Amino acid sequence: MSTLRDLVEEHTHLSNADIEHLHRVAGDWQLISDLSFADLLMWVPVEGEVHTAGGSPAFLCVAQVRPVTAPTAYQDDQVGRIVGGPEVAHLAIARDQGRIWREGDPVWYGDTPARHEAIPVRMRAADGEPGPVVAVVGRDTNLSTARTPSQLELNYLTTADDLAQMIADGTFPPRRRRPETTSAPRVGDGLVRLDASGKVTYASPNAQSAYRRLGFAAHLVGEDLAALSGRLADDPLEGGDAGTRILATLRGESPARKEIEARGATVLMRALPLMPAGVPIGALVLVRDVTEVRRRDRALVTKDATIREIHHRVKNNLQTVAALLRLQARRVEIPAARMALEESVRRVASIALVHETLSMSSDEVVDFDGIADRVATAAIDVAAAESTVTLRREGTFGVLPAEIATPLVMVLNELLLNAVEHGLAGDAGEVVVASHRYRRQLHVTVSDNGKGLPEGFDASTSQRLGLQIVRTLAAGELRGSIELRPRAEGGTEAVLVVPLHRQKERQM
Repeated sequence: MSTLRDLVEEHTHLSNADIEHLHRVAGDWQLISDLSFADLLMWVPVEGEVHTAGGSPAFLCVAQVRPVTAPTAYQDDQVGRIVGGPEVAHLAIARDQGRIWREGDPVWYGDTPARHEAIPVRMRAADGEPGPVVAVVGRDTNLSTARTPSQLELNYLTTADDLAQMIADGTFPPRRRRPETTSAPRVGDGLVRLDASGKVTYASPNAQSAYRRLGFAAHLVGEDLAALSGRLADDPLEGGDAGTRILATLRGESPARKEIEARGATVLMRALPLMPAGVPIGALVLVRDVTEVRRRDRALVTKDATIREIHHRVKNNLQTVAALLRLQARRVEIPAARMALEESVRRVASIALVHETLSMSSDEVVDFDGIADRVATAAIDVAAAESTVTLRREGTFGVLPAEIATPLVMVLNELLLNAVEHGLAGDAGEVVVASHRYRRQLHVTVSDNGKGLPEGFDASTSQRLGLQIVRTLAAGELRGSIELRPRAEGGTEAVLVVPLHRQKERQM
């Protein structure tokens, strides 16, 4: 299905600013839909070839939202539907006359009776005056469950009418100063309506409960919400800021959302000005008890910090082990023993690199390219004293989970050392590390232009410790395959294939 922008650009000549305004309306109109107990459909007049027989343009539905608080009037999605004739006469009146249309008898959609309303959509010009009508919002209410409304429903409907008038005036939705990542409270979370002086005229049961969590046991009606919120907050500065935002809303501003913490509870607040016909009559305050959400957030932050600290300590311990092995190697006089200890130092240091990277990451994944470069540099340093070896890396490893990165760095270290110490064997040459992803597999090739494999060499039966480590890790930890073979241009290449998805038996 095409997006709102796609549909508008294809069928109208609205400007980019107009389309952005329609996006902002569609981004905030769930609030009005829930307050109205009605479906909202955004209609734009179709320009060009598609017209009705009477000469008036047809209308195209470019967006739709269903209420959470009531049954929908439409079981089928209406976006992309083009309608003309008497069915859209109310939309044409709202567009041509620039007013909210509420006249007319109920209509039927199959077995569902519905009431039509039409709200013209305007955007405020730079001078503050309302601009031309750029679209029409149809407000269609399912009447199959109509009954005498309660006090809550009456307050919902009154507030919805005020916001609908603000759409027609071009003052809804209010412009936000910066992007907000916190999910906004919804109508059912808790609603408080204020008069022009900031006193509470209505508070829904959920809103009342949210303030009880903050420590206010009395009823909210008649309270000065700005002063009350300031008194309840544990932090006086935070409480003062919350009160200031409510007062700013009463002046017609639209402040960012705010959290209030008191007595171990956290309540998220969003305040919207009510200014039908440009007259400030009060504010709408949506509140949501997010205590449990914030508790889980803090638990996750603590868990992440603990995991990073563990990786940091493991890295320190491995570096200590490497340092002890290095000291021991200096005291050993047997060359073979010294070489074995030095190889152990490099193996431990390569594992420490992964833990060092994980200690600085917020999750259990690492960007392996940096690790591969550091391991390769260390391997080249081994040959620096005897010959000139150049290193080149092609492709990218990308981001890998820790369960793959740790054994992979060991395998890569062994393959690089094997290429430097045995493939080139003191001669000048080049080592190339190539990596790419294909069909959820990581393909890694370590090649050199050295003397090649010995006559009759079989990697599966080799007794070299490094190759045994490679075979074990490749088949066991990585669940992949490793192959050593002659390089077409001369030399040797090792090809490692690692599946990037985890086997089910690994997760059980």
